[in-house]
Amino acid sequence: MKQAFTLILFLASLQLSAQIELKIIDNNSNLPLENVRVKSQGSPILSTDSNGIVSIPKDETIKFSFALEGYESFETTFGPGKHEVRLSPISINLAAVTVSAFESERPILEQSASISLVSEKDFSRFNETSIVNSFNTKPGIRIEERAPASYRISIRGSSLRAPFGVRNVKVYWNEVPFTSPDGTTALNLLDLTNIRTAEVIKGPSGSIYGAGNGGVVNLKSQANPNGGRISTDFMTGSFGLKRFRLGISQQVGAGGFEASYVTQKSDGYREQSAMDRKVFQLGSYFPVSEKQEIRTQLLISDLNYQIPGALNADQLAEDPTQARPGSVAQNSSIAQQSVFASMAQLYKISNRAKNNTVLYLNTNDFENPFNLDYKKELGFGYGGRSTFTIDSKLGGKDLRIIAGGEFQTSFTEATNFGNRGGVADTIRFADKLRATQGFLFQQAEWQGSEKLLMTVGLSENFSSFEIDRQIDATGGPLGVQTRTFDPIVVPRFAFNYQLNQYSSLFSSLSSGFSPPTIDEVRTNEGSLNLDLEAEKGINTELGYRLGKERLNIEATTFYFQLKQTITTYTNEQGVVLFRNAGATDQKGIEVAIDYAILQNNTGFFSDLKVGTAFTGHYFKFKDYQKQDNDYSGNDLTGVAPNTVVSRIDLRTAPGIYLNFTHQFTDKMPLNDANTVYQDSYNLVNLRFGWVKWIGKAWEIEAFGGVDNLLDESYSLGNDLNPFGGRYYQPAPTRNWYGGIKVGFNY
Repeated sequence: MKQAFTLILFLASLQLSAQIELKIIDNNSNLPLENVRVKSQGSPILSTDSNGIVSIPKDETIKFSFALEGYESFETTFGPGKHEVRLSPISINLAAVTVSAFESERPILEQSASISLVSEKDFSRFNETSIVNSFNTKPGIRIEERAPASYRISIRGSSLRAPFGVRNVKVYWNEVPFTSPDGTTALNLLDLTNIRTAEVIKGPSGSIYGAGNGGVVNLKSQANPNGGRISTDFMTGSFGLKRFRLGISQQVGAGGFEASYVTQKSDGYREQSAMDRKVFQLGSYFPVSEKQEIRTQLLISDLNYQIPGALNADQLAEDPTQARPGSVAQNSSIAQQSVFASMAQLYKISNRAKNNTVLYLNTNDFENPFNLDYKKELGFGYGGRSTFTIDSKLGGKDLRIIAGGEFQTSFTEATNFGNRGGVADTIRFADKLRATQGFLFQQAEWQGSEKLLMTVGLSENFSSFEIDRQIDATGGPLGVQTRTFDPIVVPRFAFNYQLNQYSSLFSSLSSGFSPPTIDEVRTNEGSLNLDLEAEKGINTELGYRLGKERLNIEATTFYFQLKQTITTYTNEQGVVLFRNAGATDQKGIEVAIDYAILQNNTGFFSDLKVGTAFTGHYFKFKDYQKQDNDYSGNDLTGVAPNTVVSRIDLRTAPGIYLNFTHQFTDKMPLNDANTVYQDSYNLVNLRFGWVKWIGKAWEIEAFGGVDNLLDESYSLGNDLNPFGGRYYQPAPTRNWYGGIKVGFNY
């Protein structure tokens, strides 16, 4: 009997010890944190006590997630026993921020390139209907929206050759090439819900990412679900704005999936500027084994938006809300339906080697009635990217070797019709198009000393396009015309020197190139400009970073020399055409300063952060002569020399918050001759709201805001060198929005 009792006590003690005890503390003060929400698979959501402790009766290793207002969310795994968890306050400390630029996952203080990180917090400072405002708070970056969902990205002036759409910038979405092989990016197919963070690499980055002198935008949306969550948003605002989102996140075993559906509509500020977008996204994550994990993405997007067109000065003064004459009658607009599917595999070959391979397939149905014609395109494409990473030693120092390749191809049937009252009329010309691009890349990172990291990168690039003319109503030649660009080798040399644990210097010398897109060669009036040359440039950069607990400073100066610059002009029929314009000199300085006046304070005002970003872009045409006109020495068209953005973010203990943003944009030339300028303007945006956890499962936010508080008259994306003086695309006047978000965690 005594032995049996002893055995029972022993088994009971084993059972009692089979638990996971966690103590959560502040990473800076080492004080325990109360009311931290702790979520794990198979258990209800728990909260820490006044000693920062929570216990879970588990006898196996499981994944946990931790959440507390004012602190960075955190995920990790623990087995039975006692463990300490440190949560870091949400801060602006660069030393704690890791990015994956140039295929090298390192803290940003160790990166040897100018990189801006746009986070969910940046997105939620504004109305969340587009990416424009959040990106524009970063130095050197300007996203224009000529009409709702009509984006144009300019990184260090790279949009000079983009009258519409995104060109000369490479975009990746969840590590998958999102830029088409013809050099264009349908960024407007994505809703902000499809983006959690964005890393923007400024300047040519061809040594790893291929074509594009402007830089690279790495968009990320994937996360590893832990437990389950259902959430929904609703927002309404001026000019008929309505937005609704429904999302679900569910852990399945060690993996899981996320799905979301978003619909957004607006009537627009101007005549003929309505927009309607529906986006469905489904992503999954499955760790097959300790060595292998699989991720999949499916994006289905249905986008319709109207194009009001540009106005001349008289029309702007008469009524800025009017559309360009003819736009309404011809139903100038774009309808685009697209499916984008991808699969990625991360395989750990050994403790020192791994491979990441992504493959994608997309389809696109595009229809564009315009004032002058009616275009229809139906196409599909596929491609992929594979990267090997090997950690080794050289001279006893750490050496990381990165090598891989990328390939893309697309096939499009494009037909241009006449436009009779918004209906496709007789065929003018029709083509079968094929675009192909690919490159191999190699990079070595050597930790020459404890403080010095040196990087050498190189890529070998090839690209071509094929235009097979099937029909030409003018009687022009039919058949295949091909343009193959000579293979281009793109090198990059860079270093990062750690001055101390808080600061570093970085520098790079890199080259870049950007071949013309098919849309720049095959114009809307049917001509083929096969003589258009690729842009080529060399960039020199020097920067400094400081990242402390409350203070963050980043300053960069650069000099970019570009040859065979592609610029735009408009003929008498209003068709946008392209030409090489000699060379440009682009000198600039970019500075970002952020300071936390209060951070997780125990009083009523818990957080108060201020920041400013200055962009000085002093770009000139170096050698540019058009017929009898010599524009050498003129300011580069469409680039504001000075931009200043200032921010104030306030958060209180009850959950009330306020975000204030002021942006000054200097006057900018709108034609190569520098005879017409857009005036400087001050744009002020304000968002306020209340966010709170209700119990352990419900999260609620109510918010509102005002855009263009000062009611400025300005254009967020002008037409450059237009015919008839149609420069101006008026942006909305003062407008408001408001909404609510609800999330349930289970």
